[in-house]
Amino acid sequence: MTTIYTIGFTKKSAEQFFNLLRNNHVKQLVDVRISNSSQLAGFAKGKDLEFFTKEICHIPYRHITDFAPTKDLLDKWHKQEVTWEEYERIYTNILKERDILRKHGIKPFDGSCFLCSEETPENCHRRLLAEYMRAHSVEEVNIIHLI
Repeated sequence: MTTIYTIGFTKKSAEQFFNLLRNNHVKQLVDVRISNSSQLAGFAKGKDLEFFTKEICHIPYRHITDFAPTKDLLDKWHKQEVTWEEYERIYTNILKERDILRKHGIKPFDGSCFLCSEETPENCHRRLLAEYMRAHSVEEVNIIHLI
């Protein structure tokens, strides 16, 4: 069985965030945002996050933009030009078109945690990514949302 975790950094202190990773024995933090360098990200800016995950949790950090939605899709979602159902369909098609399972596989993400900014997984692409991987895996995939 493969276990995939998800986490959002919004409304979490650095202490809460890194304790969730550590206490759940996450093996790798995988950033699934388009951009990981926004000033609004606080402790979750890419270079800082890479340092913190290594120093605090002793795990690697990876930024995989193949797992991110397009900027156009995100903009349409934020401007309420697409419904969540449309967003889900479009994003899932993006994952399929990018052929993420062939390119990246699932096994390398066992024990990994997918990171984005949304506080909870309900309306977040990190959940959709994990569910896509589970739906297209030949083995069982357990998804745990760290909130």
